[in-house]
Amino acid sequence: MTLGWLQEFESLEAISQEEDIRVLCLRMATLSQRGGLDSFLRAVQVDDELDDETKGTVSELADCPSFLLALEDYVVRTRILH
Repeated sequence: MTLGWLQEFESLEAISQEEDIRVLCLRMATLSQRGGLDSFLRAVQVDDELDDETKGTVSELADCPSFLLALEDYVVRTRILH
């Protein structure tokens, strides 16, 4: 149980350190809360400039709204500390 939690924490920290990924994930979190994530995912899937790995990762993140919400909370709280 602790290992799973630690991996999630490491994922949150890694995403928060990469500006482009952080911004994308925060936008996805907002879209998820507002119910607009499906249209975003459709746009991602038809974007020829994105590789299959990126499309898969975005879809995987979108399937876990609780992770997106946790990431948003983590970023807000760690910004306060820094």
